[in-house]
Amino acid sequence: MTSRTAARLLDAPRFGPDEASLGSAVDALGGEVVRLRSRDGLGLRGRWLPADHPSDAPSDPAVGPDAWRPDPYEAILLLHGWTGSVAPDLVELGPTLRRTAGVLGLDFGGHGGSDDAPTTFGLREVEDVAGALAWLGERGIRRVALAGSSMGGIVAIGSVVSLGDGSLAAADHDPARPAAEIEAPRPRIVAVVAESVAADLRIPIANRIHLPVGGAVRRLLAGRAFSAASREVGGDIRAMEPGRVIGLVEIPLLLIHGEADTTVPPADGRRLAALAGPSAEHWMVPGASHGGAHRAAPVEWDDRVSAFLRRAFLDARNAVP
Repeated sequence: MTSRTAARLLDAPRFGPDEASLGSAVDALGGEVVRLRSRDGLGLRGRWLPADHPSDAPSDPAVGPDAWRPDPYEAILLLHGWTGSVAPDLVELGPTLRRTAGVLGLDFGGHGGSDDAPTTFGLREVEDVAGALAWLGERGIRRVALAGSSMGGIVAIGSVVSLGDGSLAAADHDPARPAAEIEAPRPRIVAVVAESVAADLRIPIANRIHLPVGGAVRRLLAGRAFSAASREVGGDIRAMEPGRVIGLVEIPLLLIHGEADTTVPPADGRRLAALAGPSAEHWMVPGASHGGAHRAAPVEWDDRVSAFLRRAFLDARNAVP
């Protein structure tokens, strides 16, 4: 069973069961389909949605009535979960997020239209985020917020820890590079919105193991599956587990969790928030299932997430370089 579970962890479905009917809704978003490279050379597919025209942006109480204006130097990188492409998240969340900034929805390796790759819960997906940041930097973007649900939230948190938020000067420039080779500055990560994230990666897997055994046994089996999967890919998939690293995130962090989440129960969401510390915001959404906060409370989600992201962008704009 361990080997079967490990194989399934690494082989996520490219498309979710509901994606076949989303073609017209994705097309209605407009924007453009883009191709980019992860930092380790994998071909990735994404969709870029320019920010809405300022006249379409709602007022923001944080900055005054009708005062918010998207900045062309800012963007939101939208990261999807374990199953499928980013298309469903773009359709559901894109219209709200693009009122704050341009949105790049990214298909991780092995998902959607990106090249084949194992799914590693952040171990290699961080390289995809690095490639997306480079793509945005080449287009003049200087400030980026990361937003993701489930595995996307795991990758967002891990990316800040692994890549840094970009506030410090790089210390690893290659002195042998040609002097005339100039790279665009990497955007600074200014905030993270992460939904339905477990402190312990075994939790969501254990809760999907349908065996007549207790939770402790299912967590043991999930841990063995992760160990087997790690051996397969040659790296520890749990090395950047959210519960181990979230305390290192020093930028604004909004953790969202559904009170009806059975994949990552609310107690696990509260545990992660406690590990994040008092500076992180934590929103428990009544009636929301795993990754379903927006569907359960669309108006409040739009208001709270927009206000959070706009405060983070404003603070970054006003920060002393």
